[in-house]
Amino acid sequence: MTGRIYLLNEGSDLVSLEEAPYDSERLLQEMLAEHPDILAGEQINGDEPRRWLLITREMAVPDEEDGPSRWSLDHLFLDQDAVPTLIEVKRGSNTDVRRKVVGQMLDYAANAVVYWPVEEIRAKFETRCERNDEDAEEVLAAFLSTDEDTDEFWHQVKTNLQAGRVRMVFVADLIPPELRRVVEFLNEQMDPAEVLAVEVKQFVGQGVKTLVPRVLGQTETARQKKASSTSSGSQWNESSFMAALEEQFGVRVRETAEDLLHWVTPMVSYAWFGKGKTGGVVPTIQRGKIKYHVCRMSTKGVLSFQFKWLRKKSPFHEISMRKQLLDRVNEIPGVQFNADVMEKAARIRLELLSGGEARQRVKSVMTWLIEQIKTQPD
Repeated sequence: MTGRIYLLNEGSDLVSLEEAPYDSERLLQEMLAEHPDILAGEQINGDEPRRWLLITREMAVPDEEDGPSRWSLDHLFLDQDAVPTLIEVKRGSNTDVRRKVVGQMLDYAANAVVYWPVEEIRAKFETRCERNDEDAEEVLAAFLSTDEDTDEFWHQVKTNLQAGRVRMVFVADLIPPELRRVVEFLNEQMDPAEVLAVEVKQFVGQGVKTLVPRVLGQTETARQKKASSTSSGSQWNESSFMAALEEQFGVRVRETAEDLLHWVTPMVSYAWFGKGKTGGVVPTIQRGKIKYHVCRMSTKGVLSFQFKWLRKKSPFHEISMRKQLLDRVNEIPGVQFNADVMEKAARIRLELLSGGEARQRVKSVMTWLIEQIKTQPD
């Protein structure tokens, strides 16, 4: 039965939109790549809606190590918790959407977790960005919270693959009952993997087109089983951050982090605490619309100077300024970084900074860095 929805325009006139099939699977695939919000992340996780980073379309899937591609996945996305999300798109009129597509998806997932090196996934993302004249590092930084480290994000992708923590999603304009039953069954049985279907109905009329997505497969049984494993954590604050540090690394590391944070906070605009499984705090200076990240501390027991964040902003776009920063970092006792970190991040274990001299050197680096930032106009 053809469905219908109604819109009220500004003149309170009722506009009737009729359900209509997509002209082709290709159009639905292109629309999904351009507008990933169609995947209805707020329905998948109402407490923390899923956000989507497109890695690539037509992602090759081998069936042996270093082997050629045997299959081609329609879309590969990552969510904000670095969970690989495998997408297969079909039209409801395609008979493959009933059973064959399930076997295809299980083949993709079973081989992807074994034969997808995270380096290849990262390279595919960078290639896609390059084709679109985008800077991959900037695109990823915009996708992530301010406090998150991009290298840690890619490491988490690898960890999720190794653990089989992936999401398989079937997308169609119509999900037939037999596919829905299979999806619900698989989603209840599989953990930590997740299996969902997204039905994206299209309604058109009077020059208007409306897309209405609906997520299927999240039975109450599946929700309860996956509640703990899919939780991405809540908002961090100083109390929870320091408690996590002490639990993992002891009192001395906590005291070091507290001293550094309390010392630097009056010198910056604010200290940003993020969300997620890994806690992070970033002392930040705001100059007009530009944000400078002085450093980052994480609950993994690391303080880092993020050269890759700084290098796109004056005066650190000049390599000579990044070299000066690196030289000062290397004056910290027990620390020695090569020049390649000037495009990445210098990561220092907080336990190395528990001594008085090392901590004073870190403060000296921060003071110099803040002085350089504050010379920039708003």
